[in-house]
Amino acid sequence: MTALEPVPRRLLRDEAYDALLEAIVSGELPPGQKLNDAELAARLGLSRAPVRQALARLAGERLVESKPQSYTRVAPVDAQETRDALAVVQAMHALAVREAVPRLTAGDLGRMRAANEDFVRALDAEDTTAALTADDALHAVPVEVCGNAALAETVRRYTPLLRRWERLRFSGAAARSSAARHDALIDACAVGATETAVALSGEIWSGLGTTAD
Repeated sequence: MTALEPVPRRLLRDEAYDALLEAIVSGELPPGQKLNDAELAARLGLSRAPVRQALARLAGERLVESKPQSYTRVAPVDAQETRDALAVVQAMHALAVREAVPRLTAGDLGRMRAANEDFVRALDAEDTTAALTADDALHAVPVEVCGNAALAETVRRYTPLLRRWERLRFSGAAARSSAARHDALIDACAVGATETAVALSGEIWSGLGTTAD
């Protein structure tokens, strides 16, 4: 970017969406919490219009539910929705790994290893938020490298449903088994063992499925 190019600016509705999404996934806005657009706008320092737009988007993603002239609230965590989302996300990550393995650079593998180290440190500190953030960062690398925009958007759309469920039922012991599988996944990617890497990706995500059953 040259010095004279316009500086990218985000729409206020996107800022509102990101803030509300984080609050819902983290549990700051828990399931069943009533949502008042005026109150949320005041807390975010925005007008009501971008907040309403963000709430409408979140409703389309099943994270908010509303009844006209009655209520708008954070949607409940639903086991069947979680299983459905998991099936989609698991398939997308497997495809991302399959497409990314031949393209991963040493730098990409380094980012994955660093993310897994962050993941383990977060587990040691019993910091669920940091652990899930690191886990997302690790799996984001193959998604980014494969270059499939539709795949990336699908993962972005459905992962929050999984993270809400996982946060409620987070198990440090189960997460440590994921850390070992992460290492095995990275090692398989490093040597170009595509089928092994795809299988490991499936095992990692299927582990979440056991908590949704």
